[in-house]
Amino acid sequence: MPAQSYSPVEMITKLVSFDTTSRDSNLPLINFVAEYLRGHGIASTLIYDDSRQKANLYATVGPEDVPGIVLSGHTDVVPVDGQPWVTDPFRVVEKDGRLYGRGTTDMKSFSAVALSLVPAFLERKLKTPIHFALSYDEEVGCLGAPRMIAQLEKLGVKPRIVIVGEPTDMTVVNAHKGVRSFRTSLTGLEQHSSATHLGVNAVMYACEIVHFLGQLAEEWKATHSRPESGFEPPHTTIHVGTIQGGTAQNIIPRHCAFTWEYRLIPGDDGEEIRRRFDAFVAEKILPRMRAVWPEASVETAARAAVPPLVPESGSSAEALCKALARTNEVGVVSYGTEAGQFQEVGISTVVCGPGNIDQAHKPNEFIELAQVKKCEEFLRRLLNEVCAV
Repeated sequence: MPAQSYSPVEMITKLVSFDTTSRDSNLPLINFVAEYLRGHGIASTLIYDDSRQKANLYATVGPEDVPGIVLSGHTDVVPVDGQPWVTDPFRVVEKDGRLYGRGTTDMKSFSAVALSLVPAFLERKLKTPIHFALSYDEEVGCLGAPRMIAQLEKLGVKPRIVIVGEPTDMTVVNAHKGVRSFRTSLTGLEQHSSATHLGVNAVMYACEIVHFLGQLAEEWKATHSRPESGFEPPHTTIHVGTIQGGTAQNIIPRHCAFTWEYRLIPGDDGEEIRRRFDAFVAEKILPRMRAVWPEASVETAARAAVPPLVPESGSSAEALCKALARTNEVGVVSYGTEAGQFQEVGISTVVCGPGNIDQAHKPNEFIELAQVKKCEEFLRRLLNEVCAV
């Protein structure tokens, strides 16, 4: 492919046109980016998942033997199923100073703006390299980034700084909550619904456990709130997201499963939540289930573990991004990102990207063109004031 040029809006339009819902492959988008970079003489490394239907992409502009700046973004988006979109979610529509489309805010715009600047990066012959890091499956537990990080550690030269471009309104964010998510499956004993004394109702026992999680959430709010943390809400949260069970109204359900999570403020002991949960199940639920049917079970499997981004006041990433954003302020966010995963391996990391998280995951998702412009200005400063000097 010959070298092609895109404006930021054109690149956003291109990336959004790929339906990269997490359940599907992201390879069409990844292959497009790899071809685009190849046209500019830049080689890409693809790091695949086990199915080889998804891949991370890592590429470097500038010298490869110098610690550089990583521009990190995930390629996957959440589903649009059942949402009342006014426009085609995978076709960008520009209206009233906004770009509408799935992923415009979360978070293809950051990666698109960065990619659109590749010709400018090449023209300046960088002294400090810029690395592109595009991941898969962030939306379902930050599953792709660890494989990419493992690849980085094999390269021999660790990046100096990572900027994760999740939507922060271009505010510099130096802390976010961690996430632990689980799937709990109950197996009971089916019977005719007229013989409730002979069956083990998996749905009703699941509801008791869900109720306990609700009580635990309220207790944690009352006893562990930390207003000084800056988080909103200022405490670790517990949430049940999905539940499925039962086959018919007149059958005592044999199976029920639900997914749940807690979002952890840095410094809180999330393992206490899991210990309390396990103790409740072992002491209050299983004995009653097994009194009717000894083979009844409750099994909980971890689904994802996303580390928090721990604040490091004055870190090199924070100092750099505050200078580029022309601000002395930093913020915190309650959602999780891949930033904590980069930080865990010793790379100074912050979150800073265009768009407002309030637009993420919603129908008619949009990003303000003013945010796209701010992101472009930020990255041009990175080029002119840091990487090319």
